Amino acid sequence: MFLDHSFKAAAAHIAPVYLDPMASAEKAVSIIAEAARNGASFVAFSEAYLPGFPVWAAIHSPIKSHECFKKYAAASVYANGPEIEMVCKAAARHEVYVSIGFSERNPASVGGLWNSNLLIDDAGNILNHHRKLVPTFYEKLVWDPGDGAGLKVLATSCGRIGNLICGENSNPLSRYSLIAQGEQVHVSTYPPIWPTRPPEDSGNYDNRAANHIRASGHCFEAKCFGIVVAGVFDARATDLAVGNDADLKELLEACPRAASFFIDPTGTKIGDEMSDEGIGYADLNLSKCLEQKRFHDVAAGYNRFDIFDLHVDVRRTVPIRISDSDQLQPAAAKLIVEPVTLAKEFDPEATPPLKYSQ
Repeated sequence: MFLDHSFKAAAAHIAPVYLDPMASAEKAVSIIAEAARNGASFVAFSEAYLPGFPVWAAIHSPIKSHECFKKYAAASVYANGPEIEMVCKAAARHEVYVSIGFSERNPASVGGLWNSNLLIDDAGNILNHHRKLVPTFYEKLVWDPGDGAGLKVLATSCGRIGNLICGENSNPLSRYSLIAQGEQVHVSTYPPIWPTRPPEDSGNYDNRAANHIRASGHCFEAKCFGIVVAGVFDARATDLAVGNDADLKELLEACPRAASFFIDPTGTKIGDEMSDEGIGYADLNLSKCLEQKRFHDVAAGYNRFDIFDLHVDVRRTVPIRISDSDQLQPAAAKLIVEPVTLAKEFDPEATPPLKYSQ
């Protein structure tokens, strides 16, 4: 575990080319190149960067959103698809680590999607593949529940990196599962916009404030750095989400936009928030995690493992398991083969705070 290491992190507060995954991947490649030229060793993109966040699920009734879902499913990508391959090659070419969110197509079902995130190393290898455990609110109309296979912290040259997607950062058990694996850098990814009420009502969910509260709370408890990255919902995305409906356009324009920013191990924001499209940077010195751990380290001396017991099941869920390998046909085999090879990094036997099975 790194105790004294500094690196520059980049938060890509960027709008994808909405519903165009290949063009969005090409834009990501250019952002990775720019961040690398500016000295970044790690670049993080937002939730569902590929192909953009499905805000239409919030503003259209379910019986009127079938065409939106059809287009969104077609624009979603496979975890081993050409768009992801482009991003992996860019990470290797520029020798940077990359975290990217994407709407993942299920190889077993044309209607199955996950809200997923990949951690890619500086050689272009996929280190971790996480699927959001529970889609939030109207997201359940788009994405299926994920599993625990991606609840892992990976050792990299930028420290021990973990990731949670949006509302997962409100779940203390999800967060603790990463803290207990020695997380030093926490990436939390968010959508650019998250409408919950029509414009004539007050009290729309303030994702800007909520994201800051969650990030500060986690970094303070974990004594880690936080990279909070949200996307940008631009005019193209608005037009594709609402069409010619002036009322729905007004609704989206009235909703608060999320920001991207960095948090230190005391829970304090580093520098200014990113509100306009661009790349934010911060120099992170992992040695600053150590002093805070002396005060209350919930993965070590500031806990009672004789009282509390958390078990995390990290098995990848699959729709079918066929035990007779001699009868396994190629078509069925494709259904149960995990498209991304996961790096097995965490040793459960060495870490008593967390029981870990697969």
